[in-house]
Amino acid sequence: MLHLIVAIDGQRIALPAAAVESVIELDALTPVPRGPAHLLGLMALRSRVLTVIDSRAAIGLPPAPPSERREAVVVEVEGAAYALTVDALDDVAEADGPPEPVRGTLAAAWAGVADAVVPVGGALALRINPAALIAGR
Repeated sequence: MLHLIVAIDGQRIALPAAAVESVIELDALTPVPRGPAHLLGLMALRSRVLTVIDSRAAIGLPPAPPSERREAVVVEVEGAAYALTVDALDDVAEADGPPEPVRGTLAAAWAGVADAVVPVGGALALRINPAALIAGR
C-alpha cells in the first residue's frame, strides 16, 4: 500500500495515499471567530472551501517556527474537505509490510491520533487517523 510520508514535530507520519486528495501550499486564510485553537481558518481551493487544521495544535504541541512556506495535506472526512498542516513532506512510498498495532506507550500528543505503525523505507512511521486529528484534543 502506498503512503504519503510527512513530518510533524520531527515525528515520521504515514498517511495512506488513497486518503490524500492533494498536497498544497497554504495561501491566504480567513479566520474563524471563536473557532477552536487548532482551527487556523478557511481557504478556497479550486472553487471549494477547505477547513485548515493546525496539526501541531490539534495534538497539543507548540506552533511550528514561522516559515515562508506552509504546506498541508488535503483529506476528506465525512464529506468535508480539510487541509492538515505538516512541517515537512518526505515522499510517497510503498509500505514494507502491513500496518501493525502500536506497541508500548506513545507520547501523549500522539496517543489519541495514532492508530498503527507502518514499516516504510526500513523505518517505522506512525499512521494517524485524520478524523481524530481534525477533532483535536
